[in-house]
Amino acid sequence: MTKLSHLNAKGEARMVDVSGKSVTQRAARAEGFVAMSPASLALLERGTAKKGDVLATARLAGIMAAKKTHELIPLCHPLAITSAGVDFEVSRDPCGVRVTAEVKVGGQTGVEMEALTAVSIACLTIYDMLKAADKSMTVSGIRLLEKLGGRSGHFRAERRSER
Repeated sequence: MTKLSHLNAKGEARMVDVSGKSVTQRAARAEGFVAMSPASLALLERGTAKKGDVLATARLAGIMAAKKTHELIPLCHPLAITSAGVDFEVSRDPCGVRVTAEVKVGGQTGVEMEALTAVSIACLTIYDMLKAADKSMTVSGIRLLEKLGGRSGHFRAERRSER
């Protein structure tokens, strides 16, 4: 089993000391999917949801979440993020929206958690914006797609055919 870096010799949680790591360019991409009814997807596409522009709101929420990851997840380092973006792809089969986020930093630790947090919050925001029309929506498939930089190098997830 791999030694967990967030535990000290006594097994107590600690923030990893990254002071000895080199500053390098790092990036991460993550995805998630919000499944919904065709009627809810039509509201989203027409921009007629009661709460307003679903995707614009979800994009801003995701970017804000990436910047606040260290406040939400214990032991994450506060990072000076250099880029954060959230994108959407409408799907008819299955019916819903694929959410992707990409985050970049020049730093001593990676931005995987920031990308995953951005996707999670963007998906939850879509749910919140459309829940009056469709409480049966589901959020699924949140995962890291790719990470670049750092000692562990390049990671790319295997492609999935299902959502």
